[in-house]
Amino acid sequence: MNSSEHKLVFSNSQWKLQPEIDLKFAHFLINQAVDAAFCLGENEQFLYLNDATCQMTEYSREELLSLRLHDIDIDFSLHNWSDIKLQDSSTFKSRYRAKGGRIFLVEISIIYVENQGQKLGCAVVRDKSDEIIELSVQTWMDELRNAKNYLQQEVSQLSTKEAELGISLSIFHSTLESTAVGIVAVNFEGDILSLNQKFIDMWQIPQSLILSKKCPQCKAFFENQLKDPEAFSQLIWEVSSQSDFESYYILELKDGRTFAHYSKPHYLGDKIVGRVWSIWDITESKQTEEALRLNEARFRTLAETTEANIFLLQGTRLCYINPAVEKLTGYKKEELLNNFDLRQLVKSKERRQIRNQNAVANFEYQEMNLLIKDGTERWLACAVAKLDGTLDFGGKPVELITGIDITDYKNVESDLNQALEQAKQLSELRARFLSMVCHQFRTPLNIVSFSNSLLKEQVDKHTEKKIQPLLEHIEKAIEQISQMLDDTLFFAKAETAKLSFEPQPLDLVQFCHNLVAQMHMSMSQRPISFVSQFDFLAACVDPKLLEPILKNLLDNAIKYSPSHMLIDFILACENGKLIFQVKDQGIGIPLGDQQRLFEPFYRGSNVDNIPGTGLGLSIIKTLVDLHGGQVAVESEVGVGTMFTVMLPLIKEESVLSPL
Repeated sequence: MNSSEHKLVFSNSQWKLQPEIDLKFAHFLINQAVDAAFCLGENEQFLYLNDATCQMTEYSREELLSLRLHDIDIDFSLHNWSDIKLQDSSTFKSRYRAKGGRIFLVEISIIYVENQGQKLGCAVVRDKSDEIIELSVQTWMDELRNAKNYLQQEVSQLSTKEAELGISLSIFHSTLESTAVGIVAVNFEGDILSLNQKFIDMWQIPQSLILSKKCPQCKAFFENQLKDPEAFSQLIWEVSSQSDFESYYILELKDGRTFAHYSKPHYLGDKIVGRVWSIWDITESKQTEEALRLNEARFRTLAETTEANIFLLQGTRLCYINPAVEKLTGYKKEELLNNFDLRQLVKSKERRQIRNQNAVANFEYQEMNLLIKDGTERWLACAVAKLDGTLDFGGKPVELITGIDITDYKNVESDLNQALEQAKQLSELRARFLSMVCHQFRTPLNIVSFSNSLLKEQVDKHTEKKIQPLLEHIEKAIEQISQMLDDTLFFAKAETAKLSFEPQPLDLVQFCHNLVAQMHMSMSQRPISFVSQFDFLAACVDPKLLEPILKNLLDNAIKYSPSHMLIDFILACENGKLIFQVKDQGIGIPLGDQQRLFEPFYRGSNVDNIPGTGLGLSIIKTLVDLHGGQVAVESEVGVGTMFTVMLPLIKEESVLSPL
């Protein structure tokens, strides 16, 4: 720019303002504007801004000129600035953050212009915070309305739960009173919170006695009946509120009875608030235990005569074996009891869970693999129990192992596993063979089909009446063979578990409508009536598996029914299950055939010359199993047949949530 451009110039009787004065006016006018305005460079850095921008953002002019737009625009990354720069002008909304942290909504109108090879953005910004307030008020009203509805539902649910709780308490009280064990719950303030009649009867507590440790008469009553009242005092009355252990203790009464006490913490949430005691009379079992202790020789006599293998262990050392162990292992008693390395005999052992085993049972079931003296292996099924003081071997606790030889069973189990693996391999081999045969049939079948199409085009009018029916028979046979190959291939995939269950959200009503429309297009003379109790039913299913299920059922209903008879197709949902029903008025299925109907290649005895492979229902059964559902049939010969498929209703959130 030369010096003449900075002066007032007279041209054509008009005065022109100098650029400096022009800029001053522009600067004055834009700073008087109410709306914020600024200019951005290519990297969205502030190049120019007016006073309203500073007031809106709470930044000074110098601070903003050192910033870029994304420093104050929270939603900057959500806008596609590449597209914005390509447009002549754009208007959109975004959220800005002021210097003090306040977040407010603005509306931006921006135009990009070229200036000396540089693309500049000129923006006008209007504060739209009122819209946020209106939206917040509306959101608050909606939340308040939802909260009201939720509270009403909660009140209804609380009433239901209150009734259920009353029933549960009644059942609990009945259970507590019907048990043969005395039960008492004590808090750490000394109050007995609950007890059953059995506890009162066992201790013969007078009805007039107040059950609380705060009552000296109560404590004195219990201690007066015991041989060792001090131990009872420590266990019951002085237990710490932080004690989270479980305990078992024997109490001997002065009248000769013996009680076993089992104690565990009583929790309220994560906090221990007391203890629950189970007390039962073991006087007879204690007497039996004493008899066993005094008659250890009787145990030895029994062990010496049984065919079961009996070991007694102290740690890893054998302290007793019976003759059956010598016979099984090939080792003499002197070898096994003289510092024998047990690892030389026990090759491995596996703990097995016993169904319905009591959680407090003092034995466990193990399967042991023994390497006997001649180098062969034997398997034992063992019951392992701790005998703490029951038998006297140096006054130390011993472990009793009683085992029976199950080697033959384990060998049969191994043979069975091998047979199952071979059966699996044969199944896969058969599937591969069927697939190969089907693919080999495709080539000549395609040639026949193509040739048949050419012949139909070349038939002249003189021979059309004679040849056309033959060509149609050929075409129909080709379709039947092609369908047979498709069924065989699909069956092979299903049998070898190459089909996976991949559920996805689907509108089942629309899905069924589309399927019926397809069936009508291919078989317009066969009416299908689709009925659903819903206009829209969303569920997660695998459409690639569901379509063959329903299509095969509808095909069968059409195939085995007169052409004018209506086919009923019903969709329902009950008790968390999707229900699909296909009902026809066809030939029906004999009762004797219904038991084998879902076997591969099996067909009813009354199908006569109706073509089919016998694979359709077998495929349906496999696909229904993949869904975790069931399929059932009801039929009467000459009346009709109804197939019912029930699949579990899976919601979309169940599929998306992690397992």
